[in-house]
Amino acid sequence: MTQPETTPETTFSPERPLRVAVIGSGPSGIYAAEALTKQATLPVEVDVFDRLPTPYGLVRYGVAPDHLTIKSVTKGFERVLSDPRVRFLGNVEFGTDLTYEEARVHYDALVYTVGASSDRRLGIPGEDLKGSMSATEFVAWYNGHPDAAARDMLLHASGVAVVGVGNVALDVSRILVKTVGELHSSDIAAHALDALKHSHVKDVWVLGRRGPVQAAFTTKELREFGELESADPIVKPVEIAVDPSTEAAITDNTRKKNLEVLRDFAGREPEGKERRIHLRFLVSPVEILDDGEGNVGGLKIERNRLDDQGNAVGTGEYETLPVQMVLRSIGYKGVPLPGVPFDERKGVIPNEEGRVTGRPGEYTAGWIKRGPSGVVGTNRKDAVDTVAHLLSDAQAGAFLPASQAGRETVDALLRGKGVNVYTFHDWQVLDAHELAQGQAVGRPRAKVVHKHEMLTHRRK
Repeated sequence: MTQPETTPETTFSPERPLRVAVIGSGPSGIYAAEALTKQATLPVEVDVFDRLPTPYGLVRYGVAPDHLTIKSVTKGFERVLSDPRVRFLGNVEFGTDLTYEEARVHYDALVYTVGASSDRRLGIPGEDLKGSMSATEFVAWYNGHPDAAARDMLLHASGVAVVGVGNVALDVSRILVKTVGELHSSDIAAHALDALKHSHVKDVWVLGRRGPVQAAFTTKELREFGELESADPIVKPVEIAVDPSTEAAITDNTRKKNLEVLRDFAGREPEGKERRIHLRFLVSPVEILDDGEGNVGGLKIERNRLDDQGNAVGTGEYETLPVQMVLRSIGYKGVPLPGVPFDERKGVIPNEEGRVTGRPGEYTAGWIKRGPSGVVGTNRKDAVDTVAHLLSDAQAGAFLPASQAGRETVDALLRGKGVNVYTFHDWQVLDAHELAQGQAVGRPRAKVVHKHEMLTHRRK
């Protein structure tokens, strides 16, 4: 469905507010709703959609369960979704329950904030063996995402390789070596806590193809490896060696501090703890080995050097790590939405500063706009910038108003399709239930992880 590039100026009013659909209820989506309701230029109504019954996206299902302070942003999210001008419509899938064509009929503007839910592959032999998967899948499993909660995650591996040196790689590695006692104070899903209780993991190798200066993790997450109850951090001095001229040229404070922490780890005498985290640099996986029965039986890695441009170049020296599980954490990528343009190479919706290319009245924010970069808070400014363009366009009459705008028409549409919409009030009932169940066992939260069970908890 196409729209004219410009339309006669439209006057929005309290009787006929600007109607906006936000597709995705993660941080970017809620920050977009917040920006729309904070401004006083135009009266607005915002419907925030999510295919899951639960809001908050990666804050609920991506942030590490032992990083509860990061999840405190949901307090602000609650205020946004409690605004009478904003509605949360959970358990509604864009493309089926609400098609693109239907959304264009019922909303003046659409804002796509669906994040980047897929992952990048290594592209090496053996990647599809049993025991090889993305860190994204593993994170979803231990965070109780409905798509992954039922997965049978057998942690019989004594050795695990985590490919990548970003914060997600550190998160999954840390969860794998923490004691059940350490994890008890987190909101990790109960099924994952039970599986980790019986885990055989002794060694975790975190692998970076370049040096420590190029690693993407943050210092706080790295330091946590030195504070674990039952795991020693192991670092090879030769793999973190940095020549004086390169070190002198480091201007980023995080990279400087990371180097300090890694040198501290390298200088420590291992305490002989039950588990070990091996932080390896200048190595690349080249083949995941088959144990003869279709399972991961080892990981062949190649030693690298950095060329003059800082690129990793293989040296032809190889080593095999004794692992039975491989988790790749080399980047997220977006997936296309039905009816919405998509750049397959970049994994984003093509846009110009948040305006979807060639689609007046359509906007995007967050990772699906710019790619997977930044932290939760980064998405606030990103969403604010997008919303500023949306409001400017609305005032200028740069997109065609919806022909059937109104909450009642959307509700009738979804009702007619038999969609079991989950509201913010329903979510508050589920939230209270999870908190009470967690408190009963001395934990911060006991997550409900199956969609059908979530839908039974709702406002009477």
